[in-house]
Amino acid sequence: MNLPATDRRVLVSGASRGLGRAVAQAFAANGDRVAVHYGSRASDARLTLESLAGEGHVLVGGDVSDPAGAARVADEAGQALGGIDVLVNNAAVNDPHPLATTSYEEWAEQWQRHMSVNLLGTALLSHRAARSMIDRGTGGRIVNVGSRGAFRGEPDYPAYGATKAAVHALGQSLAVSLAPYGIGVASVAPGFIETERVAHRLVGEEGEAIRAQSPFGRVASAQEVAEAVLWLASPAAEWSSGTVLDLNGASYLRT
Repeated sequence: MNLPATDRRVLVSGASRGLGRAVAQAFAANGDRVAVHYGSRASDARLTLESLAGEGHVLVGGDVSDPAGAARVADEAGQALGGIDVLVNNAAVNDPHPLATTSYEEWAEQWQRHMSVNLLGTALLSHRAARSMIDRGTGGRIVNVGSRGAFRGEPDYPAYGATKAAVHALGQSLAVSLAPYGIGVASVAPGFIETERVAHRLVGEEGEAIRAQSPFGRVASAQEVAEAVLWLASPAAEWSSGTVLDLNGASYLRT
């Protein structure tokens, strides 16, 4: 059940842009073959695919919050790549919904959406990929993208913080149950990352305040987080299974 260092089959969910794109690029540069998943941003996902080094990469679309959709995504990726050695659960939604100014109807809708994509989607893809790894007897890796917000709180995005905390807990449960099959499971908990989606928040006074959260006076690049994901998926990181790796530039310290 030895995991190769390169030429792995890697499924990255939510890889159309931002961190997902950076993760896909990191694995491709490492010599792995990548299935680039997208939910609705097909044109962005094609740009990700075109940016990848090497050959043998594929594009896979689908709704991972739907059981049938998640199964199709994993199965199509596995069929196109010849299996899945590494799953990176990156697909997520993060829409503001502060309780004091959010109607009950919108509050319920936001919680259902965040639960469906962030938590259920992660659980569904993890089951499908892990069972494939178990059946092949080759072992593998699952790396979940969580968040600093799971620990410090997200007052404007409470469902996001709560579902990311659940993703961390899910990863630790799977780490214990899947270790006998040679499957390592770990999570990263990034702080603020500079991506297209949040670029508008990094200007002016809000941007200054966000950068000041870290004593380094900046936010993370997507490439920095992607390198950590790449390491957690590597053969050298097996003994890190079950970990939640903080990647927040000392902006929040857990005890």
